[in-house]
Order: sequence, then structure tokens, then C-alpha cells
Amino acid sequence: MMKKRELQILLICSVLLITACKSKQREEQQSGYRMEGDTVYVTDPILSERIKIADARLEPYSKEVITSGMVRPIPTRYAYIAPPFAGRVIKSYIQVGQLVKRGTPLFEISSPDFTTAQKDYFQALSSRELAKKDLKRKEDLIRNGVSSQKELEEAQNALLMADKEFENASAALEVYQVDQPEHMALGQPLVVRSPISGEVIENNIVTGQYLKDDAEPVAIVADLSEVWITAQVKEKDIRFIDAGSSLDIEVSALPGTVIKGSVYHVEEAVDEETRSIKVLSVCENSKRHLKLGMYTTVHFLSAPIGQVQISEKALLQGEKASYVYVRVAPGVFVRTAVEVEATKDGIAVISSGLHPGDKVISEGGYYLK
Repeated sequence: MMKKRELQILLICSVLLITACKSKQREEQQSGYRMEGDTVYVTDPILSERIKIADARLEPYSKEVITSGMVRPIPTRYAYIAPPFAGRVIKSYIQVGQLVKRGTPLFEISSPDFTTAQKDYFQALSSRELAKKDLKRKEDLIRNGVSSQKELEEAQNALLMADKEFENASAALEVYQVDQPEHMALGQPLVVRSPISGEVIENNIVTGQYLKDDAEPVAIVADLSEVWITAQVKEKDIRFIDAGSSLDIEVSALPGTVIKGSVYHVEEAVDEETRSIKVLSVCENSKRHLKLGMYTTVHFLSAPIGQVQISEKALLQGEKASYVYVRVAPGVFVRTAVEVEATKDGIAVISSGLHPGDKVISEGGYYLK
């Protein structure tokens, strides 16, 4: 009785095994492939034609660090115009939007302080001329044996002192940017000139107004053909950014427009609160797209390095990670996990899992899922 039951069980198992094998064969025939672990064997010629193969390539890749930034003026191309002393505006030469060169007259201001500086200059000039004449006279007298050596030395010392006073008086006028003071007329107003070339972007000068010596700037001249972009970069990403590195700027006001720039300076200190580092970049701005104070999106690009790249269509998503199929023999593929650095414009940059020259299913991998 027991042997009969054992034979029945053995017969049932054999039937189930044969049925399973046939089912597996039917499934393989229908799908066109069979799987053994991570290895896939493609048996259907039609499926083979649907699958496209491409080499994994080693191509230059620049690491992209994205952060926000703000448009700032370059300090050497930005000038606040303020009166050098208290006085009254006599005449204005400028208006907002006007282009000026270095030394262009901006406005005239009359002041007792400037008049005093003029008097000091002319007095010092007169004293120096008198000291020169006196020294020459003493030199002539001592050659004729009329004057003494002591008188000559006194005249020389007097000229040295007069020269020093003249230098001080001239320096006082240089502060006021007075050109050719010897042609200046006593009592004439001071002409305030632009210290840089650029555009008048702010003008609050009013003819007749009285300005105090501690007054706020009355005008701003700026050269905005180039501007700074200030950005904060997290310390973990600062290793990808060096002076001279390239970058792209985007602003919400100009969708689709990319403005090129380069890193000018990376600060040495980390902000202890934000754990970020300030980066200054220079951007060309001849079209004046970038306005001072405007917020931007900054795309820093590291120096290019060789990294494996494949078609983004080759990527398949598993439960835990991305993977691709690598051909190891005709019709034989191995499922291979990869780590993706970035994807852009249909290209996937692979940081691990593939080597240059690997044969990867670039299209049709989803047939094997």
C-alpha cells in the first residue's frame, strides 16, 4: 500500500516538473529570451534586431554646481560723487544716462574753503618765486665777494622751505582734482570731475543747492559693461570651483538666455552660520541684461575631466538603483548596476559600474525587464 502511494506521489511530481519545464519553454518562446540570475540570453532573432548596442564612451565632463547669486558692481568701476567740501552748486553738466569719460566735468561748486586753498597756493607760489630770486642774487653777490657764505645758506634754506610750502599747497588742490592750478583764477568755483569712465546712473545735483561737507553722494557714475556676480557655495562643493573656472548665468527676467562668465575670486573664509563660501565672478554685460541687485541662478562648471557617458535611454530603474545591460557575448547580456552622476541633453554621465568600451544596450533594454 505504501509503495503504491509513493509511486503516485513520484508520478505527480514528474508531471508537475514536466509541466513547469514546458511552461518555461513556452514563456521563453513568447518573450524571446531567458534569464539566469543577472544574465540574459536572447534567443529570438526579431528581439535581437529591436535591441540597439552602443559603446560606453570616455568623454570630457564638467561637474556642475548650481546656486543663487546677485548682481553687484565692480568696485573699481563704480564711483560715488560727493562734494569735497561744503558749498553751493553753481552749475550742473550732467543728466542720468549720460556717458562720461574720466575727467569729464560733472558740476561746479563755490566754497570759501576752496577759495582759501587757492589763496594758499598763490601765496606759496609767490613766496617760492621770491626765494628763487633771492638765492640767485646771493649767489651773484658771493661770486663778486660782496655777500657771506652764511647769507647764501640762509637763502638756500629759505628756498627749501618755500618749495615745501608750495608742494603742500599744490597737494591740497590735487585733492580737488584741479588741473593746471597755475592757470586758475582766484575765487573761481571748483569743477568736480568724474574719477572714472562710465554712465551716470544716478543724479541728484540741483543748481543752487547748498551741500554740506558731510552730504550724501549727489551722483553715481558706473561702468557696467562688466559686473560681479556674488554667490554662496556650500563648502562640500567648493573643491569643484577655482579662479578662472567658467560659469553660466540665468535670470528669470530673460528665460532661455544664458550669460557667460568666469570665477574672479574664491574667498578664504567659510561663513560659520551658513557653512558656505563667497565666490565672486565676472560677467560680460555689454547688452545691460544684468541689472544691479538682480537675483540670478549660477551654474559653475569645473575643469573638464574624462568620465564614462552613455545614452540616457540605456538606463533602466531597479528597486534600489539604476542598471544597464552589458553585452558579454553575442546574444548574452549581464544586468549591471551603475551610479549616475548626472543626466543632460539625452546623455547619462556614469560615475561607477561601467568602463570605456563596454557594449551597452542603448535602446530596447525594456524588452528584457
